[in-house]
Amino acid sequence: MSSPREWISKDFYRELGVSSDATADEIKKAYRKLAKENHPDANPGNDAAEKKFKAVSEAHGVLSDPAKRKEYDEAKRLFGSGGFGGFGGGQPGGFDVGDIFGGAGGQQQGGFGGLGDILGGLFGRGKAAGATANRPQRGADVETDVRIDFIEAVKGATLPLRLSSPATCSTCGGNGAKPGTTPRTCPTCSGSGLVSRSQGSFAFSEPCRDCRGRGTIIDDPCPECAGEGISSKTRTLTVRIPPGVSDDQRIRLAGQGEPGRGGAQAGDLYVRVHVADHPVFGRKGLDLTITVPVSFTELALGGTITVPTLDGKISLKVPSGTASGRTLRARGKGITKRDGAQGDLLVTLQASVPSKLDDAAREALEAYAKAMAEHDPRPEITELLRERGA
Repeated sequence: MSSPREWISKDFYRELGVSSDATADEIKKAYRKLAKENHPDANPGNDAAEKKFKAVSEAHGVLSDPAKRKEYDEAKRLFGSGGFGGFGGGQPGGFDVGDIFGGAGGQQQGGFGGLGDILGGLFGRGKAAGATANRPQRGADVETDVRIDFIEAVKGATLPLRLSSPATCSTCGGNGAKPGTTPRTCPTCSGSGLVSRSQGSFAFSEPCRDCRGRGTIIDDPCPECAGEGISSKTRTLTVRIPPGVSDDQRIRLAGQGEPGRGGAQAGDLYVRVHVADHPVFGRKGLDLTITVPVSFTELALGGTITVPTLDGKISLKVPSGTASGRTLRARGKGITKRDGAQGDLLVTLQASVPSKLDDAAREALEAYAKAMAEHDPRPEITELLRERGA
């Protein structure tokens, strides 16, 4: 995971292909498209696709969080093109931009850390900034996509989900310090991350130079995360898809998103489910649908037909004189959800007309047509045509 200092050199909007004033929905849509195209599971062995996947995941992690996005935009305006020169640029007595965000020697656990605190201290929010320098911050929510087949959606499934995302460093447990050591409270600022200075008639706060605004000092940074407390890792989770899940439905996995900062709880992981079509069955809520071709004689004379279900087959009685397009209902043969809610199987009968007739079939149909000569199958239309002199 990149440090906040590195974030300044990146254009997350360009990474996702959206404008800087893009809405949250536009950002989410762009991320989902790029993540799907470049997911490691869809591009095995493709290093470029994996690199792009990590880049768009990082960009989405910042731009999808309103607080992080605001701080990122502020930082880009201030420092993205060398602005705020009084704080850096190698000038004598200047304050390095790296000091603002915290370097390898300071504890940095994702987000922009002290940027909002620093700006608050400079422009009259010193107490609030000091109070928030080490305030715990909940981790960002993360969203990913899975594809399942129709039967898995109906019956439920347990799937492995491979994610490449920021996670709490397993070596240091997230505190950024080398195992066996712990961060110590900065003696200069007493853990506030800020020190006060007076200049003439003005008094203002600035980031503590010793701890770089973090409030703690890490003497021995963790070798795994270089003091960040967070590292980007590929992990595999088990996702339980409940029976009856719908296409485009989101499943929430609490606490499986980005890790929190300062000991706060992790964000949530949302798994968006995409369900493939079935070659025979359709779906309306909890009801399954199927269209069954039947012959004219089955509709006219009635009879019994055999219909497939997801678990086997059933027999349905077709009443005599049934019209093509009529739907029969098989109770309880649809989708059953975990809470016991149950749907039906809706069977639509569709008359099948043969494309070719042999001599015997033709003679039989001609005889039938003569026998039915007095029967008008469309009386309403005939009456209308008569009124119009046809």
